[in-house]
Amino acid sequence: MISSNDLRNGITIVIEGQLWTVIEFQHVKPGKGSAFVRTRMKNVKTGSTVERTFRAGEKLERATVDNREMQMLYNDSEGYHFMDKETFENVTLQRDLIGGPADFLKDGMMVEVQFHDGTPIGCDLPAHVELRIETTDPGFKGDTAQGTTKPATLETGAVVNVPLFVNSGDVIRIDTRDRRYIGRV
Repeated sequence: MISSNDLRNGITIVIEGQLWTVIEFQHVKPGKGSAFVRTRMKNVKTGSTVERTFRAGEKLERATVDNREMQMLYNDSEGYHFMDKETFENVTLQRDLIGGPADFLKDGMMVEVQFHDGTPIGCDLPAHVELRIETTDPGFKGDTAQGTTKPATLETGAVVNVPLFVNSGDVIRIDTRDRRYIGRV
């Protein structure tokens, strides 16, 4: 059991038999009345988000989630296939369990796969990945406008916005949490 005062981003709890991961939380102590914790949570299975308020000190059931480092092998119509490098166990995750960061998965990448009661429930990519740009409009000498961006298609098929001076074939670093360009490698 965990107290609502101990909720933090990324903690997985069980509510009415469903697994929920805390996305955002805020401890509120109004001038009048008792304190409470306002949260925004994501359902692990369905991906839906909900806002919920808990009384301060309310007891919640914390889910036991095991993280295992696994290598992404390939993806196909069945989903994304991962392998544990120690036991050689193969696991398949559907795209909806991974979410938006699935756009940045490439063959051979190491990720943390999360398990609950032996069942895979999701995966965490590294915060930053380095990928090659397949196609983008060419940059021209003198394109130095601050903050101007253009779309670029990466080797994984994802499309992100990059500055004008970035060209096809460049390797860039991307933040997987907000799809933001960080810099060239």
